[in-house]
Amino acid sequence: MEEQKSKAKELFSAKRIAKIAIFAALAYAISWVEIPIIPAVPFLKLDFGNVFILLSSFLFGPVEGILVCAVKEALRAITSSTGGVGEIANFTVTTAFILIPSVVYRFKKGIPVVLATMGAACFVQIGAALLMNRYVNFPLFGTLFGFDGIALFNASIWWIVLFNAVKSVSVCILTFLLYKRLEKLLNKF
Repeated sequence: MEEQKSKAKELFSAKRIAKIAIFAALAYAISWVEIPIIPAVPFLKLDFGNVFILLSSFLFGPVEGILVCAVKEALRAITSSTGGVGEIANFTVTTAFILIPSVVYRFKKGIPVVLATMGAACFVQIGAALLMNRYVNFPLFGTLFGFDGIALFNASIWWIVLFNAVKSVSVCILTFLLYKRLEKLLNKF
C-alpha cells in the first residue's frame, strides 16, 4: 500500500506535472512554425511540434505523450481555420504515431529497439493519416467548403503519403538526436 502511495505521489508531483506542461507549451509554440514542403498541396505543412510530443512520450510515458498532444491540439483549435477538424485528425494521427515507440520503450530500451519502433511508427503514421484524410478531413472540408472532398483526396493521395513520410522521419530523426541530451538535462531538475 505504501509503495502504491509513493508511486502515485511521484506520478502526480508538481515537478513532473510542470515538466509535462513545458513539453506541451513547447509542442504548441513550435507548431506555429509551419513549412509548406510540397507546392502542389500547400495545405500540407510540416511543423515540428510532434518532436516534443514524441520526446515527452519517451521521457514520461505514452499517456503523458497523449496528454501533451491533446493540450497542443486543444490550444491550436482555439485559433484554427479548420474548425477543429484538422486538430482532431492531427491528434488521432499523432497518437497512433507515438504509441508503438513509447509503449515498447517502457519495457525494452536500447538504440536498435528505438530505431525499429520509430520505423514502425512512421508506417503507422502514414496509414493513420491516409485513413483520417480519406474518411474525416477531406469529406468534412468538402462539405464545409463546397467541393468534392473524395475527388481531391484521390488526386492528393501520393502527396499525402510523401508528406507524412517526410514528417514522420524528420520527427524521428530530431527526437533521436535530442532525447539523451534532454533526458540528462531533465534529470538535473
